[in-house]
Amino acid sequence: MARKTAKNAQEILMADFQALVFDAERLLEHTASLAGDQAEELRAQIKESLFKARETLEETKESLKDRGQAAVVATEDYVQTNPWQSVGIAAGAGFLIGLLATRR
Repeated sequence: MARKTAKNAQEILMADFQALVFDAERLLEHTASLAGDQAEELRAQIKESLFKARETLEETKESLKDRGQAAVVATEDYVQTNPWQSVGIAAGAGFLIGLLATRR
């Protein structure tokens, strides 16, 4: 369950960033009709920013994937080796959340 949730969150985040980069690229293509040195300079800056954004996006994607996978594996290992402690922690957390929810 946790594995699916983490994967879905990562996929949503990646899709959002990819849509942002795609939209910026389309904007860059539409500004190609502009003339002048300033327009050309602006397009060059946008291209450089998009290139850096793509690199950062790929690095972030791999980092999130690795960290998410490590967290899921560590949690599953802990729960499998300490099932009763896990149940106790979950019950305690549920009790505290219940107390906080009833105070409002």
